[in-house]
Amino acid sequence: MMLQLRNAKPVAEFNALRSTAMSPGEILGVFASLTRRRLAVIVLVFSLSVMCGAVYLYTAPAKFLAQAELLIDTKKSQLFQQQSVIGDIAMDSAAVDSQIQVLKSENIATSVVKDLHLTSEPEFVGSKPGLVGTILDYLLPSTPTSEFDLQQRAVDTFRKGLVARRIGTSYVIEIGFLSLSPDRAAEIANATADAYIVDQLEAKYQATRRASAWLQDRIQELRQQASTAERAVLDFKKENNIVDTGGRLIGEQQLAELNSQIVLARAATAEAHARLNRISDITKHDITDIDNILRSPDPAVADALRNEVINKLRSEFLDLANREAVFSARLGHDHLIVVNLRNQMFEIRRSIMDELKRIQETFKSDYEIAMAREQSIQNSLAEAVSQNQTTNQAQISLKDLDSKAQTFRALHDNFVQRYMESIQQQSFPFTEARVITHATRPRIKSQPNTILVMALASASGLLLAFGVAMLIDISERGFRTPEQVESELKTICLAVVPLLGADAHAPKPAAAERSDRVAARHLDQSGVLFSVVGSPFSRFAEAFRTIKVSIDVFALAKRNKIVGVTSTVPNEGKSTVAANLARLIAHAGGKAILIDGDLRNPSLTRALAPQAEIGLLEVLSGKKALADAIWSDTATSLAFLPMVAKARLSHSNEILASAAMKQMIDGIREVYDYILIDLPPLTPVVDVRATTQIIDSYLFVVEWGRTDVEVVERALGSAPLVYERLLGVVLNKAELNRMRNYSGDAGYDYQSKYHERYGFED
Repeated sequence: MMLQLRNAKPVAEFNALRSTAMSPGEILGVFASLTRRRLAVIVLVFSLSVMCGAVYLYTAPAKFLAQAELLIDTKKSQLFQQQSVIGDIAMDSAAVDSQIQVLKSENIATSVVKDLHLTSEPEFVGSKPGLVGTILDYLLPSTPTSEFDLQQRAVDTFRKGLVARRIGTSYVIEIGFLSLSPDRAAEIANATADAYIVDQLEAKYQATRRASAWLQDRIQELRQQASTAERAVLDFKKENNIVDTGGRLIGEQQLAELNSQIVLARAATAEAHARLNRISDITKHDITDIDNILRSPDPAVADALRNEVINKLRSEFLDLANREAVFSARLGHDHLIVVNLRNQMFEIRRSIMDELKRIQETFKSDYEIAMAREQSIQNSLAEAVSQNQTTNQAQISLKDLDSKAQTFRALHDNFVQRYMESIQQQSFPFTEARVITHATRPRIKSQPNTILVMALASASGLLLAFGVAMLIDISERGFRTPEQVESELKTICLAVVPLLGADAHAPKPAAAERSDRVAARHLDQSGVLFSVVGSPFSRFAEAFRTIKVSIDVFALAKRNKIVGVTSTVPNEGKSTVAANLARLIAHAGGKAILIDGDLRNPSLTRALAPQAEIGLLEVLSGKKALADAIWSDTATSLAFLPMVAKARLSHSNEILASAAMKQMIDGIREVYDYILIDLPPLTPVVDVRATTQIIDSYLFVVEWGRTDVEVVERALGSAPLVYERLLGVVLNKAELNRMRNYSGDAGYDYQSKYHERYGFED
């Protein structure tokens, strides 16, 4: 199995990232673990943040906020209800926000500064308030400034202290001001509201005045345009002989009159023709038929008999007829008197007939006159129609000119009306804004808000504390738990070796005792290299028992007599692990030998047998026998082959891979049950990679919390044969109390209360 190199995860997030989905309990567990690990840092950062908040509250000057309320009343009744010259715009949200910007404008600020003489107050142009301001004034003293600079400084300070906002969705604007003096804050807030109203009045007055001036010029221009257009209408009428009579053209009026006259003329002609026909019908009869005609009820006869002469003759005729009938009855038909009466009746008949003929001639003359009059009117009508068609063609152009003239005249009249309104508005200015609540003296300070500042300081301190704790966790790239070792390196973590305190170092023997040990080639039994024997009931010793059990179990499957102990970098405690493991095996009755295989830095020899004069090199070269170079441990019967470096070796890997080395190891394999070789670390030198022919398995030592994960992965990845024969990893120098905060399982495994029940004495 080959090690897959990858980036190591932050230690603090190791357990949290083991699953793709985290429950709330797991999240709380991650933060609880982080709190346990970095409690000191979290408390320190949180305390500093709270202290900063307290210092700010102590040093920051108290400011008071006074508030006034201003209503933008768009439906306010005005003296003049006419439309404004510059137009009335319905107030909406954007319009109210615009008025807020007007309140914050420099014009309002300058007006308030001048009205209240704020340039003479230190709060606005003097030193900065509070402890910080005093320090800044001392470090950066201000030089005398001009009146303009003082005013600008006061304006800037005023605008920083002004607070203007809209209340909800209403048309009410809240005007507030922050000041060191509560009375001054109320005064400035009210002055700001008044300055805004005055500014609105002045703006309306100026706008109306500008509109009036513009209207005067526009009215004069429209008057000239209207006059020119009306003059063009008159000239066009004159050129085209168009006469307007009360709203109608004369041609149209004449045409209407001629139409009426021709109707009347035709009626008169028909009437005359009817009378002529009637009288002609009468005159066609013989004179002898006059009696029947005079007695006929025909309307034509009746109409003709209306003549006064005929009526008189008819009366005489009827009288004679009556007399003739009477006398004829008395005297006879042929009596002279009767005959004379008949002759008189005949003469009367003749006279009536002559009168009828004369009437016929009169009716004929009337008919001819009516015909002539009708024809004359008909001719006049035709001529009028012809003229009217010509006039209608010109009427189109006339209407266009007249419409243009009316437009100019209407515009002129409208602008005159607007001009009169603007003159009235100059005399009676008004504004839509009014103060509905005046600012009063605030009773308590508004800034700084103690509760808010401390809450923010606490919240920010808590966030910053956890952030710093997480950054520290992320910056730590070492191994913290066995689970992390197994996850990152894909191998088993054999044991967690706790870090020994200062009391684990036993006192060194006296000089005479050391001299006797050197003469007898006995190993030194002081310090941490003897802790597994000196403290057999410690968790330190129990960890090495776990390693021995793993070696024995591994030996059941394959040959595992020779175990090499190595690490990634120096000072990880591999020599300590090798010495204590060898002594534990020997003390338990196993026949074991410990070989110092670090040819360039034999730290194990310096610790166990510093006075040794011969060692591994002399045995390999054949100068000395193995038995002459071996040292022994009187307490455990452990054999130790030191490494005496009398000069620097450049090809130490060749020595470890030599045939002499293999031959020596094969000989030792026949004598000892356990052969432990303390090898150099993997990263600095290549010696470990040269030992794969003589080593059955490797024990890899990693220092807890120190050795970088990526460095370990890279070291094992560069030595695949070593990784394949890896027995496991020993997590050395572990601080068990701190480890509990990185892994709940590890914490339970290494809690003292569980080990005390089995006699552990740490």
